Amino acid sequence: MRFDAEIRAQSERLFKFFQGAGALPVETDMLQPADTLLDLYGEDIRARAYVTSDPLRGEVMLRPDFTVPVVRMHLDEGADQGRYTYMGKVFRQQEHEQGRPNEYFQVGYEQFGDADREQADADVFALFDEVLSPLGLRAATGDMGILLAAVDGLSTTDKRKAALRRHLWRPRRFRALIDRFGGRSPAPASRQNLLAQVAEQGVDAVLAANGPAIGLRSQAEVAARIEALQEDAAAAALSQTELEILDQILGLRETAPNALEQLRDIAVDMPAIADAVERLEKRLAALGARGVDVDNLDFEASYGRTTMEYYDGFVFGFYNETRLDLPPVASGGRYDALTGVLGQAMPAVGGVVRPAEVLLLTKGGK
Repeated sequence: MRFDAEIRAQSERLFKFFQGAGALPVETDMLQPADTLLDLYGEDIRARAYVTSDPLRGEVMLRPDFTVPVVRMHLDEGADQGRYTYMGKVFRQQEHEQGRPNEYFQVGYEQFGDADREQADADVFALFDEVLSPLGLRAATGDMGILLAAVDGLSTTDKRKAALRRHLWRPRRFRALIDRFGGRSPAPASRQNLLAQVAEQGVDAVLAANGPAIGLRSQAEVAARIEALQEDAAAAALSQTELEILDQILGLRETAPNALEQLRDIAVDMPAIADAVERLEKRLAALGARGVDVDNLDFEASYGRTTMEYYDGFVFGFYNETRLDLPPVASGGRYDALTGVLGQAMPAVGGVVRPAEVLLLTKGGK
């Protein structure tokens, strides 16, 4: 089809742009090992991946994105630094988004190993800003590092912090946990009933009363889970001050300079975010030096919480404000922790462009 050919041509143009910026062109297999990769993607992508079983390779999946395979390739090469670009199709089921294709082109750019992370963030963002500048898009930015630092700074148990970190990318679940840990809402009735029975009868009696163990969990594992629930129930609630600080951070949406000023004020009451705020300030200076209009750059503290779970720092996206039905034309961010999970921790930042959306907007699609 002509439109498919035009999308490919647009993809090749973007691909050449990133090569011109010094990126090495690379390819990845369409079939990827599912057992390794599924745990690294967010809940949304896991649910939409095409997974099948291969008699020799075991469980495999059609690649839902390029970033994880490119990270693996870079680590396998044993290189310290690297800049890569790629072009090809990704595959995702679209059960809840009718009209969107389940296979489509992506063009991306990934950058590894830069010691100056904030400068690398600025360099990558500026590349995307440059190639997309003719489209007049709105750029949104955020910083998952600030949210993660805020969670780590809470005066609560390590298990509660781990739960909050795990669900940070699921806003409704995260909010429910915050409300429960802060005493704003009670624990589920089933949990309260179970703990009341245990307090009255003891763990062994409760387990015996519910019959023999059936399923994957042993009685020892169930007992350990009950003990964890008891510890959680005994934990002190988050303070009102901490709840208000979290609400401030989660609701922060401003121009980047104004957001920085507000975060500086918040850091006085929550010193745990001070280093992340300092990194934000350094990044904004680097962006300004690259010619980005920082004064009018949007910053949303919650931005990026419904995308890939491997982002752990700077995040960004580019949108057409007259076509809110479209996905972001481009998106990306920093994912240092992912490289450690895959074998060797190192600085990493990158992003993807969706050529179909670029073409549509270039042609004046309404």
